[in-house]
Amino acid sequence: MIPIVDENVNELFHFPQKLLFPARNHSFGETTQQGKGVSSIPVDILDTQKQYVFFFDVPGLSKADVQVTVEDERTLVIRSIGNGKRKREDGENEGCKYIRLERKASPKFLRKFLLPEDSNVSAVSAKCESGVLTITVEKLPPPAKPKTVEVTIS
Repeated sequence: MIPIVDENVNELFHFPQKLLFPARNHSFGETTQQGKGVSSIPVDILDTQKQYVFFFDVPGLSKADVQVTVEDERTLVIRSIGNGKRKREDGENEGCKYIRLERKASPKFLRKFLLPEDSNVSAVSAKCESGVLTITVEKLPPPAKPKTVEVTIS
């Protein structure tokens, strides 16, 4: 089993290796550095034959509110860059006030993932639609198998 550490909750999660990385021997690590007021958002990670796909729920945020970068060659970083203030809803009038706010998205979040070695960091794409941020990281083609040459013994 491959352990994945999420420093946000200081727990160790175990997943069967075949669910994350079939027939490969490397881990998919995550590191987070939380600052004051910074929270974490849940993620689903899909491993396909050609890519890794990350799904984040970001209700109420647009693509202008989120930044996706790759740092230090293999670290995928997802952070909010908006101010986290609620936008005026249709039908709201001046002088009105909320008596309950439960649909508020986390104003500041940060997630960092150490990408596997077969990730093509030059081919990362992201889209934000209907409150879901989807990040796709293409995989590099597998290395060519070493050629075996038979040597005749004299």
